[in-house]
Amino acid sequence: MGRRTGIAYTTGGTGGRDLEEQSIATIGRCLAGKRRASAMWELLVNDAEVKTLWQMADFVATTKLGMNDHGETHAKVATASALTMLDLLEGSGVQPDIVAGGLGDGDDAALVVLVATLCHDFGNMVHRIDHADLSLVLAVPVLDRLLPRVYPDVVRRTTVKSFILSAMYSHHGEPKPLTIEAALVCIGDSTDMTKGRGRAAFERGSITIHSVSALAIDRVEIRKGNDKPIELRISMSNSAGIYQVQEILAPKVRAGPLSGYVDVIAITDACAGDYEHRIVGGIRMEGGKFVPCS
Repeated sequence: MGRRTGIAYTTGGTGGRDLEEQSIATIGRCLAGKRRASAMWELLVNDAEVKTLWQMADFVATTKLGMNDHGETHAKVATASALTMLDLLEGSGVQPDIVAGGLGDGDDAALVVLVATLCHDFGNMVHRIDHADLSLVLAVPVLDRLLPRVYPDVVRRTTVKSFILSAMYSHHGEPKPLTIEAALVCIGDSTDMTKGRGRAAFERGSITIHSVSALAIDRVEIRKGNDKPIELRISMSNSAGIYQVQEILAPKVRAGPLSGYVDVIAITDACAGDYEHRIVGGIRMEGGKFVPCS
């Protein structure tokens, strides 16, 4: 397959069914020609246990803890982001670790990123505390049931399972992701931050810097960068959104092996001047700090 460099994925601010459908379409595009990853996608999204795990994780996160969605829609949005970034890396000649290590091919890499991102938040159905650890406990029986249908060879199957679990375990950035696949899951998780996604928590009365800053994020666009393989461009209606970029997204970009491959740029819409005094027009991540940009 030739290198693809013109792709992009944008998460909008609606937060509803349209966003989920957009994510599904993006996932389908990224998996085109990848037989094993496509098969695993179909197995997971049509599995009753997986759907219930998503449902209960979302119930605990939203109903009991007043957080944003951590269920099926979030899983698909994050997965579309992670797979888009994987395509951009491969289009720039950057090999995922399972390929660079001679342990699998591009199909396997896509499957690892897909499964780890779809399953990373299962543990929320038990509790938010230690939910990454709990996600592994809940995902292993699912993987042991479904992976043999894609990987009859136990060695290849166990190798892929190792990459999946490693990526799930480090999706918060602590401990730091060890592989490119894990870093993609970690960053993809944080791209689901637009205002439509944060409005539910705000309207339930969760008035915090987290919910207010999330309402300031209009769009997150993932595209080929000018200087780096990946550019994350965040459009804000209010500079309060800088909190989301600096405190939620940026630490995950810095945490893993992709820190040198990703540009993060956040811009406040010029129209925002009509209803806020713009202290900062925009910021750009350079190394370990942010600098102003227009």
